[in-house]
Amino acid sequence: MGKYFGTDGIRGEANDSLTVDIALKVGEYLGALHKGKKIIVGQDTRLSSTMFASAIAAGATAMGADVYMLGVCATPALAYTITNDGFAGGVMISASHNPYHDNGLKVFAGNGMKLSDEVQDEIEKYIDGVISLELATASDIGIVVEYHHGLQKYIDRIESLIDVRFDDMKIVLDLANGSAISSAQEVFENLGAEVIVMNSNPDGLNINTNCGSTHPEKAMEEVIKQKAHMGFTFDGDADRCLAIDENGELVDGDAILYILGKYLHSKDMLKDDTIVTTVMANLGFLKACDALNLNYVTTSVGDKYVFSEMVDNDYKLGGEQSGHIILRDYATTGDGVLTALVLAEVAKKWQQSLKELSAGFERFPQLLTNLRVEDKNVILHHPKVLEHIKQIEEELGTEGRILVRPSGTEPLIRVMVEARTQEICEHYVNAMIQTIQTI
Repeated sequence: MGKYFGTDGIRGEANDSLTVDIALKVGEYLGALHKGKKIIVGQDTRLSSTMFASAIAAGATAMGADVYMLGVCATPALAYTITNDGFAGGVMISASHNPYHDNGLKVFAGNGMKLSDEVQDEIEKYIDGVISLELATASDIGIVVEYHHGLQKYIDRIESLIDVRFDDMKIVLDLANGSAISSAQEVFENLGAEVIVMNSNPDGLNINTNCGSTHPEKAMEEVIKQKAHMGFTFDGDADRCLAIDENGELVDGDAILYILGKYLHSKDMLKDDTIVTTVMANLGFLKACDALNLNYVTTSVGDKYVFSEMVDNDYKLGGEQSGHIILRDYATTGDGVLTALVLAEVAKKWQQSLKELSAGFERFPQLLTNLRVEDKNVILHHPKVLEHIKQIEEELGTEGRILVRPSGTEPLIRVMVEARTQEICEHYVNAMIQTIQTI
């Protein structure tokens, strides 16, 4: 990770650690990189998103690129539009699942994938004034074009990937007052589902507020109340999705990977019978894969690392416990709405509920605690911490594990323990936190 770029672009509090000046500089660099070409900008619904989109557009046009504004869209819609409509690159303005006061700049290359580390490094140098670039001459300044109609191509695309209809299905959708409002209800209704929509009225401040994939409790209650077949709840930029079964129980990213892994394996669409996941994957998921003779590869936390592993080895399915699922035959990034559609398709084709589809996956209790610290690196490499981690690993053996890692976007250390019982988890998490607090 660099000075500005974390695991998911540049992120920070609007008008504090993430400023218009930074966005302008990112726009300028991309404009110079793609001079004479066109780039596209999308955004979520938070109050500051239009401000940052405008700054990106101003910077890029000043350097000679044309900027197309997709408006409110899901991150995967932007990624698809880049590759489908021949854009040289793009920027998604979103802080994903974070509260409204945060925002972020997710920068994409012309292949619909996140930028390489090398290009990110160059952007950081430009932000800090280490390198300079020339503004376009007056006759070469770019133009800004409204491109909202481009979103329909994405909607048509993901609908075309589903070859069943949902006419007899009742489905709850929690849109998190975010980017999912641009597509989720429309595609499910187009495919015949009876849709109950929640949190579809963004006001700039209510994105992810007590709703969406980070707060699925009300959606879980709504599935039971409506006697729905299933529910889906999205994050702020709709690149991730969690599901809810007919009993109102959460089906998280691990369970989704398990279901989709079985499905793709049955269709011989799973390269080397392998699923890519992260070190945060539940131990129960790994044991369930073993039982099905499915292989798995674990990466560092972050869709960037999951996707890199998938590209390097041509794997077709990967994702995170948070619900960020990548179906690489269909998309170059996580796509919450597509994930929801495919899950509903599997349920329809196999005539099984999400509860039945999840059978065979027994979740180990997992406790994750965040601890705010001044210097993540000092903590992570401190001898006392390393020694305590080794001790806990030896005591847990094959019946559990501990993971101590830094947040990719905040000044936090995350302590996670997984074990057979919640009591064991609490014991070791508390013990590790005590060790960290003595440093």
